[in-house]
Amino acid sequence: MRYYKKETVLDAALNRIRYLFDEFPVIIVSMSGGKDSTVCLELCLSIAKEKNRLPIHVMWIDQEAEWQGTVNYMTEVMGRQDVIPMWYQMPMVITNNASSYDRYAYCWDEKNKDKWIHPKNDISIKVNTYGKDRFHDLFAAIMQKEFKNKKACYISGVRAEENPKRAMVLTRGVTYKWITWGKVLNKRQNQYTFYPIYDWSYTDVWKYIESTGSKYNKVYDQMFRFGIPVNGMRISNLHHETALKHLTEVQEIEPETWVKLQNRINGANTIKQIKSKSFTCPTTLPKAFESWKEYAYYLAENIIQEDEYRKKWEKQIQYDYKFSFIEKGDSIESDFWKVAINTILSSDWDFTKMQNFRLNQHVNAFRQFHRGIYKQEMVKYSKYLTQEQIKTIKRGISENHR
Repeated sequence: MRYYKKETVLDAALNRIRYLFDEFPVIIVSMSGGKDSTVCLELCLSIAKEKNRLPIHVMWIDQEAEWQGTVNYMTEVMGRQDVIPMWYQMPMVITNNASSYDRYAYCWDEKNKDKWIHPKNDISIKVNTYGKDRFHDLFAAIMQKEFKNKKACYISGVRAEENPKRAMVLTRGVTYKWITWGKVLNKRQNQYTFYPIYDWSYTDVWKYIESTGSKYNKVYDQMFRFGIPVNGMRISNLHHETALKHLTEVQEIEPETWVKLQNRINGANTIKQIKSKSFTCPTTLPKAFESWKEYAYYLAENIIQEDEYRKKWEKQIQYDYKFSFIEKGDSIESDFWKVAINTILSSDWDFTKMQNFRLNQHVNAFRQFHRGIYKQEMVKYSKYLTQEQIKTIKRGISENHR
C-alpha cells in the first residue's frame, strides 16, 4: 500500500541527502551515465553547495562496452570544477549476457588493447589495486581502501519502480538508523550505499532534468527517435542482462560503436541478427514440445554450456517452483516456465528474472492462497458457496497475475 504525503518526491530526496551530508564526512556519487544517477549528481551538488562541501567525489566504473554517448557525457561530468573524479578504467570481469559460450567479458584487457571499444582517458585510474576483479565487488573494495576507517557512503540512483525485488529490498528493513533505502557495505567501518530517489518514477526523473535544464546523456534522445518507450530506456554496458535489447539498436544509433562492439563482445552480432528472439521466450510453444517445461529443459541441456550453471539453474527453478506453491496444471505454471526459459536465453545466472517473478504481487497472491491465507477467509463463507464457486474463486486468484 502506498501512503501519499504533501511533501513532493523532490523535497523528500533533498531532505534525505541533507541528512546524509550531516551524517557522513565522505560522500561519493556513484554514476552509470544514466538519467537516475544524473539526477542524484545534480541533487548532491546543490546540497554540497548549500553546506559548503564542494567539490564532491564522483565515481564511474567504466565497463568499456559503453555507449559513446555515455563516454562523452561522463567525460564532461568528470571535467567539472565542482567534481573530484574517480573514473575507473581498470581490468575487471563482467558477465557477458550476450553469449552462452563465453561466460565473461574481460574489460580493459591489455592483450586486446587494439580492440578496446573506446580509449582510456588521461585522468582515469588504470590499475586495479583493490583485490577484486568482479564489477559488483569493486564498490565495497574501493571504498574500504580509498576511505579506510572513514565514515563514508555512495549515493546511487536505484529506484524501486524498476522491479519488485528493488521495491521489497528498499522498504522492508533498516540499513542505517531510520533509513531503509540503502545497503550496508562495511558496518564496522560505517560504510554504506544509499538510494535517495528510490521512490521516484521515471516521469519524476525526466521532469527534474527538463525543469532544471540539467545536462544528460544524449543517447536517450537517440533512443527516443528510434521509437523506444521512455520507461524502457536503459543505459548500461551493452552486454548486460538489462541492456541486451538495446544491442539490436546500436548499429543504427552509434554505427562506429557497433563495429567495435561486434569485434570485442562474443554473441553481440548473433543478437543483432535474430533480434529479441535470441534472448526472449517465444509467445507460442514450439510444436515439437508438449509443454513449456519440456521446452525449458531442452534449452537447458543444449544451450547452457557449463555443468555448473546447468545445475544452478535446475536447483533455482526447483526452489522457486516449490516456493511459489505451483502445481502442475495451475494457470501460473506456464508463466513460471517462460521465465525459466528467459533466464537461459539471457544467461541470467544471477537469477534476477526468477527473483522478480517470485516477488511479483500477483504471484504472491497466488502463493498466499495456497498457504491458507485466502482459504481461511473462504471457509467463513463456504456454507454459502457451492464447490464449483469455490473452485472459481481459486482459479480467479491464480489467473489474477495475468
